[in-house]
Amino acid sequence: MNVPILSLLIIAPLVGAAVAACIRDPRLGRWWALLVTVVVAGVSLQLWTGFDATTAQYQFTENAPWIPFLGARYRLGVDGISVLLVLLSTLIMPLCVLCSWRYIENRVREFLVSLLIMEAAMVGVFCALDFVLFFVFWEFMLIPMALLIGVWGGPRRIYAALKFFIYTLSGSVLLLVAIIALYLEGGTFGIPELMGRPYSAAFQSWVFLAFFLSFAIKVPMFPFHTWLPAAHVEAPTAGSVILASVLLKMGAYGFLRFALPITPLAAKAYMPYVLWLSVIAIIYGGLTALAQSDLKKLVAYSSVGHMGFATLGIFSMDPRGIEGATLQLINHGVTTGALFICVGLIYERLHTRELDRMAGLGKHMPIYLTLLGLFCLSSMGFPGTNSFVGEFLVLAGGFSYSKTLVIAAVPGVVVAAAYMLRLLQRMAWGGTDNPSHQGIADLNVREFLCLAPLAILVLWIGLSPSLVTDVMRVSVEHLVQQVSASTTVALQAVP
Repeated sequence: MNVPILSLLIIAPLVGAAVAACIRDPRLGRWWALLVTVVVAGVSLQLWTGFDATTAQYQFTENAPWIPFLGARYRLGVDGISVLLVLLSTLIMPLCVLCSWRYIENRVREFLVSLLIMEAAMVGVFCALDFVLFFVFWEFMLIPMALLIGVWGGPRRIYAALKFFIYTLSGSVLLLVAIIALYLEGGTFGIPELMGRPYSAAFQSWVFLAFFLSFAIKVPMFPFHTWLPAAHVEAPTAGSVILASVLLKMGAYGFLRFALPITPLAAKAYMPYVLWLSVIAIIYGGLTALAQSDLKKLVAYSSVGHMGFATLGIFSMDPRGIEGATLQLINHGVTTGALFICVGLIYERLHTRELDRMAGLGKHMPIYLTLLGLFCLSSMGFPGTNSFVGEFLVLAGGFSYSKTLVIAAVPGVVVAAAYMLRLLQRMAWGGTDNPSHQGIADLNVREFLCLAPLAILVLWIGLSPSLVTDVMRVSVEHLVQQVSASTTVALQAVP
């Protein structure tokens, strides 16, 4: 294609943000932001229709000089893994604008500008093929996300924003150290060129640890997860959706794009520890979610468990496990994003997130509860929904390493069913002391449009997962082969 579509996906939101900053009418600003995000989502579909799934090569590439004295280049491209995450990022943003239509009433202009800047940064992270460019986008999204939490969040928003900022900035420092070390060793910032080189085992170990701590904070993995519940609970609905659907995926993407192919020896050496940390996250996230009475905290802690499945699949280093993990990143973005929108819609009506206050809502909001039920079934990995396929592949991949490990993770699936069924039972039927919800209205057209696309994706991926897995399969197989070949080269280089 002659059109630089990846640059267009990055620049268009930034131009939209500049225009939104000049629009004083909140209603007009909302319509403008919706138009920009819908257009960007529509343009991004060209990646889907034009992507060649038969090759692992980077596609839609752009390469131009940027900072000559550093050797950094403006270099973009996507493969079968990153193209799905770019599509997830662009398709989720119109829903973030819609779900904030009435929720955000103060500083609307600034809020919309922050959303659009976030979109540009998120797309850039998944497209960058130069480490300096990647780091710029990685840091670029930190400030608008902190503002979304700190300005438009709940009562403890400042605490949550500062905690998010400090954790993420700490990880970024380690990431920068790893990037500098790789540049000094490899002489380039080009990400593809740094893969497959015969780095020494000691060098790989230190770089992997820097990568691991940086990306584990972003996932977040146990025990680096403590910033996540606070950020989710205090963030506005759109902020929670962006956190769950996109930002958490960046840590897992870092493992796939950098940790495995650049430091394969260290990744294999530390693999058992990472896998057991993943199992702990699955169990811990599920049990903690089961103990919550606050609906938003329940969904937030469920993310810890679900992302544990993603890291379990990635570090199984099995094609099925990595394929399932990548699919699970998409599934989690769709399902958990939808659940946070559901929480926001109820909060707008009841001004509370306590389950006891929501008891028996089903009789007054049947459309809402039907969609919520579908997303809850997806979250617990019910057959026929998107998450079932991803979890099945992750567990199948995990068997290639250790049957004991997979058996230890299975209780997490049972606990997920327990807390989601408890949630549904409480909201659908409640008890004998149900609060009065006579004046509560069901979903309006705008709210239905927020959830319907995600419901379609839940069933579409669940009933026909090959439409997604076929896009990533060649890239995943290439990644596994790359790790195996890099390990062989590194071992041969050892004296």
